[in-house]
Amino acid sequence: MKELPTPVSIEAISDGYNDGGVDEAGSYAVYITRFKEVGLDTLSQLIQKLRNLDNIYYYVDKGVIRLPPTQVDEEILLPGLSCTIETSDVPSFVSTPESDILVEMLVNQFSNLQKADWILINSFYELEKEVIDWMANIYPMKTIGPTIPSMYLDKRLPDDKEYGMSLFKPMANECLNWLNRQPISSVLYVSFGSLAKLEAEQMEELAWGLKNSNKNFLWVVRSTEEPKLPKNFLDELASEKGLVVSWCPQLQVLEHKSIGCFLTHCGWNSTLEAISLGVPMVTMPQWSDQPTNTKLVQDVWEMGIKAKQDEKGIVRREVIEECIKLVMEEEKGNVIRGNAKKWKELARNAMDEGGSSDKNIEEFVSKLMTIS
Repeated sequence: MKELPTPVSIEAISDGYNDGGVDEAGSYAVYITRFKEVGLDTLSQLIQKLRNLDNIYYYVDKGVIRLPPTQVDEEILLPGLSCTIETSDVPSFVSTPESDILVEMLVNQFSNLQKADWILINSFYELEKEVIDWMANIYPMKTIGPTIPSMYLDKRLPDDKEYGMSLFKPMANECLNWLNRQPISSVLYVSFGSLAKLEAEQMEELAWGLKNSNKNFLWVVRSTEEPKLPKNFLDELASEKGLVVSWCPQLQVLEHKSIGCFLTHCGWNSTLEAISLGVPMVTMPQWSDQPTNTKLVQDVWEMGIKAKQDEKGIVRREVIEECIKLVMEEEKGNVIRGNAKKWKELARNAMDEGGSSDKNIEEFVSKLMTIS
């Protein structure tokens, strides 16, 4: 990142495991202990050198949500949220008892937010107005998103076409050439991001669910995940029916006219990109904030549907097939697709000149200029 040609200066602190992160540490407990020690030290060094996250964790900190929530809690109502949430909707770090140390780390990030002059949020006001209004009474919060390249939103910056970095090398030509041959809104795009690891059983159910849906699909399977695919699945896959790649340029894919649905783990970046580009979703959340994002996608923004797990925590092929067909074919899918178009327009308006996020960015920059 430091080598990127950008006017923004990028600095880093260490977690004590520069070669392997959590995997190198062996456990979260060891990792967090070491991170506190080394992180504090390297952050202090950085400050000396320079000199001159979400609503749910706040409620955990204040005791409104018990840790961990149980089935006895049934429904949880939070100020600013228009619907109740259940135990399965809260971030996995909160709902898993053995993850106490991770929750402590996350909640501690809120310990001194009251001292901040600005808190800039990668969202837009119209998307979460009730929550933003409520939280703005506590913190100096401003929405400045969606923070995706301008050419996918307001198009005011013609050179702003990509983020400028990627964790993996995208197979751009292969993906886009294949998409160019597909009919409009006919393709299901499937990706679980850069971190999620599916169990082999879940990978098999997903593979056959995709094939049985009889939809053309573009599936991102990282090279480390490919061995989990069912035997002979790739060999039996007709090239015009499905394409499996190790990585792809997601924004270009989501924008493509052939894309009709996004099967996603519902990480926040992917969710916001789908919203910004008006792509309806089938969600299979895995961990962290993804269950909560899924709740919003399905029940608040109504631009997607959750593929539900069974008692073993596996989403079965029949459920996957049913959800895909619902979004891409059925009457209810018309409502979902209509809402997706609505949110796309609102996201674009927020970043366009005079929009809610544009005004917040202008205010932030103006006050910085006044101070300097």
